[in-house]
Amino acid sequence: MLLVLTAFMTNSCTGGKSPSAEEEAETDSLAADSLAADSTADLVADAPLPKAVDELFDDFFFNFAGNRRMQMSRIVFPLPVHADGRTTMLQRRQWQRSYFFMSDGYYAILMDDIAQDTLSKSTSVGETCVERLDFDSGRAKRYVFRRLDGEWRLTSITHTTLAQHPNASFFQFYKRFATDDDFQTESLGDFVLMTAPDSDDDFSEVTGSISPEQWPAFKPAIIPSGVVYFVDYGQHCSSDERKVLIVRGVANGLNIEMSFERNDGRWCLVKLSE
Repeated sequence: MLLVLTAFMTNSCTGGKSPSAEEEAETDSLAADSLAADSTADLVADAPLPKAVDELFDDFFFNFAGNRRMQMSRIVFPLPVHADGRTTMLQRRQWQRSYFFMSDGYYAILMDDIAQDTLSKSTSVGETCVERLDFDSGRAKRYVFRRLDGEWRLTSITHTTLAQHPNASFFQFYKRFATDDDFQTESLGDFVLMTAPDSDDDFSEVTGSISPEQWPAFKPAIIPSGVVYFVDYGQHCSSDERKVLIVRGVANGLNIEMSFERNDGRWCLVKLSE
């Protein structure tokens, strides 16, 4: 992947009219996304970016999240915000800068099959969504980006609930899996196939299997919970029987793949790769 970043981290009323309740709520929500802004200095320089930044969505988005000037220039204002069956138009001066998942240092991808991961490296993708899922409150926010005239732009935001999400059934399971150690162990297959780097050879991997009793020693260091950002490159997840969840780091080499299958109505972790 071509990385164009120089470094990784990882406003108000409308001309005499008071903003609507929906606009105020959206502004507050955006501010919540930007908690790191007040305490974290910009590590991505506000400098002109080469055209190659728009070839892959990831290259664009990392700069979009880290570069204040670019973020403001790549939003289509007034920005449609859909919530509770209503649409309001967010004005440029109401936008609160967001770092998205940069302060976390990772994001997640959900798909039916690992082969779908090729979409993240495809230059032909024309629409991508970044979803902010709050497993504690059950709320979801979907940022829709489209490639317009060769440049990625944020074109709308939709507020919804996790219960309305196409992957609601899996997410209901995952919320508990991510936070309950006993439930994790109960949700393992008889043996979990595991692939990990070879400690004796930096360029090789070792593959084996672990039993539920061995899980505490081999479980991933990060199993995202709480507020988690997911990137949807257009995978169109439709399977009710298989899911692959990838946790991918921002310029830190992190890459965790967890494969789940549903048997007799129960989701189970069957494969782990790091």
